[in-house]
Amino acid sequence: MQTKAILALADINKILDAAQQEADSNAWPVTIAVADDGGHLLALRRLDGAAPFSADVATHKARNAALGRKETQVFEEMINGGRTAFVTAPLQGLLSGGVPVIVDGQVIGSVGVSGVKPEQDVQIAKAGVSAIA
Repeated sequence: MQTKAILALADINKILDAAQQEADSNAWPVTIAVADDGGHLLALRRLDGAAPFSADVATHKARNAALGRKETQVFEEMINGGRTAFVTAPLQGLLSGGVPVIVDGQVIGSVGVSGVKPEQDVQIAKAGVSAIA
């Protein structure tokens, strides 16, 4: 029987706190979503000033990073690079800002961030992931 790591509540809170600290230190109003390895939402934190729309987008980014087993930036670059047919995939939020949480080579969850420029969303998500990696 195989076993796998999972995100515990303490891990989720570490991710959220580290991501928020990164966002706060840059005065970036964002929403941070954490999902399990199946893309199911575990936690959502919308910071003061973040647009309501960002909550939905961050959730989709986290879901896609978990299900796709890679950063969502890969999907955005693929589409922008000419693989426009990929926009018909049954996914929403194929934008930069979703980062998988990988432990022992396995995706155990993901972080999605929305609210600022794409590279800033990624920076915040990676700060969250690094809190437990």
